Amino acid sequence: MNSATVRNLLVRGMLAGLAAGVLALVAAYLLGEPSVDRAIAFEDGHSHEHEVEVVSRSLQSTAGLATGVLVYGVAFGGIAALAYCFALGRVGRFGPRATALLLSGCALLAVYVVPFLKYPANPPSVGDPDTIGKRTTLYFLMMLLSVLLAVAATLLGKRLAPGLGTWWATVTAVAAFAVAVGVAFAFLPVVNEVPRDFPAALLWRFRLSALAIQSVLWAGFGLLFGELAERLLNPGPATTAGGRTVPAAR
Repeated sequence: MNSATVRNLLVRGMLAGLAAGVLALVAAYLLGEPSVDRAIAFEDGHSHEHEVEVVSRSLQSTAGLATGVLVYGVAFGGIAALAYCFALGRVGRFGPRATALLLSGCALLAVYVVPFLKYPANPPSVGDPDTIGKRTTLYFLMMLLSVLLAVAATLLGKRLAPGLGTWWATVTAVAAFAVAVGVAFAFLPVVNEVPRDFPAALLWRFRLSALAIQSVLWAGFGLLFGELAERLLNPGPATTAGGRTVPAAR
């Protein structure tokens, strides 16, 4: 793949990430913000200390939320596009669209779902401020391990494919990934700072909405970027003024 194609895919990846960020922003506003408001109300009702609000809640839930989600969408879209350039043609005989969806699904699993299962998202009123550094470090450590294990499982599957066949090589690689993730879950410390009186239903809704937002983001990116990559890498035949079809230049 030449540098011009990589550059074009990078631009398309950032655009797809921006568009997916808009979809995730809608999901965050409709699903996530109501749970955040209820969690803040719970915290205010159980705390005797009233801190000065540096940034208003209305600004956080609108402009602040939009800035964070859209910038994140553009950034991850660019990174995912570069990963796509490396993966295309190396993970099986998949076309541009299928590769984009496969990459998005694997990235959602490795980058978010696996770390989420070990260290799930918590609303603002949950967690000790003194341990935020430790919790952040553990979360990113789990994310790094998950990504590395996913890459290792992919390489294992490719190595086993000639002897076992594609199906059994894939099953073996997935099983190895699951076992390795389970070992990591067992050895990394548990973090549980949810207050006993915190509403379980509210915690469940918040975590479910966080998972839904990420799913919308990655699914939207996979579909949008897959379509853009397909049009770039496999352009359709052109049609002349007289109606005659001319094969696209390669």
